[in-house]
Amino acid sequence: MAKLMNTLYLEIPAGKAQPSPPLGPMLGANGVNIGQFIKEFNDKTMDMMKTFGGTDVKVKCKLEIFADRTFALTLGSPVTSNLILWKLGQKLGSGEPNKKTIGKLTRKDLEEIAEIKKDDMNTDNVESIIKAIGGTAKNMGVDVEKGAIKL
Repeated sequence: MAKLMNTLYLEIPAGKAQPSPPLGPMLGANGVNIGQFIKEFNDKTMDMMKTFGGTDVKVKCKLEIFADRTFALTLGSPVTSNLILWKLGQKLGSGEPNKKTIGKLTRKDLEEIAEIKKDDMNTDNVESIIKAIGGTAKNMGVDVEKGAIKL
């Protein structure tokens, strides 16, 4: 295998990678075959797009670029804030999270999101993952059901 030249950490909507800015120029500047990357990414994330009902769920990915212009693509899970919006059926979080709420998450909702996110988190403790997701939700203007997060 060729020498690793660069590593990019990207967030791209599942199944919707396009060569337009900012992605295309960034890939081109790093010597990546843009068409090949887009085809591979979209093929690998098409099922995520279907799972999340066509919403623009961003997927974290790690792109390792090698000296011979090849690359290795590693997909992560969708971004937490996108999963919360998907659960609520919303497009955006609240502009004023302390004053306006956009919905409410139950313990079951938090557990479902934690199950999706568990491989990308730096802990195996489900309660810690749920607390992190609950904190993100509160910062977005989402109410979390009383007693859903155990302190």
